[in-house]
Amino acid sequence: MRRGPTSRGVNDISADNILPTDQPASPHGPKETLPKLMLGAIGVVYGDIGTSPLYAMKESFLGPHPLAVDRLHIFGVLSLIFWSLMLIVTVKYVAVAMRADNKGEGGSFALLSLIARNLAGKKWTASLIMMGVLATCLFYGDAMITPAISVLSAVEGLTIVEAPLQPLVIPISIAILIGLFLVQSRGTAKVGILFGPVILVYLAALAALGITNILAHPEIVGALSPSWAIRFFIINPKLAFLALGSVFLAVTGAETLYADMGHFGRRAIGWSWLTLVYPCLALNYLGQGALLLGHPAAAENPFYLMAPDWARLPLVFIATAATIIASQAVISGAFSVTHQAVQLGFLPRLRTEHTSEKAAGQIYIPAVNWGLLFMVIVLVLGFRESGKLASAYGIAVTGTMLITTIMLGFLIFQVWKWNRLLAATTIGTFLLVDGTYFASNITKIPDGGWFPLLVAAVGFTVLTTWAKGRQLMRERLAESALPLTVFIKSAAASVHRVLGTSVFLSTSAETVPAALLHNLKHNQVLHSRVLILNVKVEEVPHLPAEKRLEVHDAGDGFYRVILHYGYMEEVDIPKDLARIDTCGEPFNMMSTSFFLGRQKLIASKRRAGMALWREKLFAWMLKNSESAMEFFKLPTNRVVELGSQLQI
Repeated sequence: MRRGPTSRGVNDISADNILPTDQPASPHGPKETLPKLMLGAIGVVYGDIGTSPLYAMKESFLGPHPLAVDRLHIFGVLSLIFWSLMLIVTVKYVAVAMRADNKGEGGSFALLSLIARNLAGKKWTASLIMMGVLATCLFYGDAMITPAISVLSAVEGLTIVEAPLQPLVIPISIAILIGLFLVQSRGTAKVGILFGPVILVYLAALAALGITNILAHPEIVGALSPSWAIRFFIINPKLAFLALGSVFLAVTGAETLYADMGHFGRRAIGWSWLTLVYPCLALNYLGQGALLLGHPAAAENPFYLMAPDWARLPLVFIATAATIIASQAVISGAFSVTHQAVQLGFLPRLRTEHTSEKAAGQIYIPAVNWGLLFMVIVLVLGFRESGKLASAYGIAVTGTMLITTIMLGFLIFQVWKWNRLLAATTIGTFLLVDGTYFASNITKIPDGGWFPLLVAAVGFTVLTTWAKGRQLMRERLAESALPLTVFIKSAAASVHRVLGTSVFLSTSAETVPAALLHNLKHNQVLHSRVLILNVKVEEVPHLPAEKRLEVHDAGDGFYRVILHYGYMEEVDIPKDLARIDTCGEPFNMMSTSFFLGRQKLIASKRRAGMALWREKLFAWMLKNSESAMEFFKLPTNRVVELGSQLQI
């Protein structure tokens, strides 16, 4: 790959070749007023972390490592929850990580791109790339578990209202989840406006329940002192360490703040957290602690038992609505992450539908949607209780957070170049907190923590196999590639030319595509205007229109054309070709033919590259990827595919 003004393309990407380019600030981003953006952030960003009170306290006392429901443990757990939210969400994400935006966008890929753009060529760049890919794979495990545990924990409230309703929990949960995934193809634009108000009502309920119970035991406010967390560790360090695996459930969803930054902006997300979400969560957790002080038996479900009998059924409906919204947010995130992985060359082309004419980020990927639904139903039927699912939940999130901290360390030390003492103190604190939580969650592997690790391992294998396979395929094609300038001099003048325009998609604008050579071999003609087209996806989310086109006249009717896109943008070749005015007459799609090369991969042991099973996996993925015609939005009646065999 060139490490200059341009980056890589959809057809030119590998895990060890992912360096970005400097681009001007993106014109995309939130443009609404701060109150509207805050309302949207509350509805979308905080659905996941907002539903944690449904199960965090319950799991802390009844989880894999149960605690005695006494004053020390109640105060100790509450202190750990409060200060974990403070350090991880407020300090790490709101104050530090959200400063690391890539043209306004956040998340693992954005952070990776930001670091790689500034630290091109460093020896540990490849390791950082692998860490970013691993964080993405861990996210998929989170995306499967979040809908299952959130909806299950909400519906389980029915058993508090009426114990005989227990047999209905699983069927109702599955019905809600199926309905949720069925409506994904319609997009969130129509119902998105309802998300903020619903979560506002839910947060108000959290605060009201918390305050009501705090008034009965006002001494619970003392749990906000970090001394209780310290005392918990001093008196029983082993049990306190194991309890962190359940306490961490209060922080799950924090990564969403950073990932969704491009939708709402840092100010809206930060202000809504500090002024509303954090206070409401703190009040609710304190209320649950106050309830447990007076009624230790309430540990079976302190969230619902905080409410009076008459309010529990309405609370079930409010909580269920909140969990559906939380699930919607993580499902949409899975679509977005997958789209970025496709654009950056870590996944094959997948059919992607845009569900909104106004919001480019609202997309629907059927393969991801149905795959997630299948796995979520498997989780519900396999674990059957939110408590058992909680054991599988934390390890994916802690792993992602730990990787984010490591990448932030490289950014702070190498790019931002903070004062060494300040940088070491900041990153050291984050590593201590994240590392401790990750170590505690590892103990839950036998109880379900193996599931997200299995998902991450499979995902990592798939993503790296595709990236490596594309690299090998390009290398094999390059071995027999002919420079375009040589071809023009030797063949252009001696071949019969016909009217019209031909466009040949290529991984490089400098060489002759295999499809062109095959066409010339079989048809023995060339069009009067020939475009060698290369699509490049840059390591920035969006590109301004003036940076889209790059056209070079190669002579004798040949043109080298490079189309540049941001990794969150949609590729539309006909639309952008129509804007070219430097290649003679305007483009007429009815007189333009698009030629695509389609390789049939033959796995072989004879050539060094990948293990044979990975070559077969790559060949299967290539065969089942969406056709370039649909992905690039080429007119179906103007495309010619020319196949060939390739041994990697």
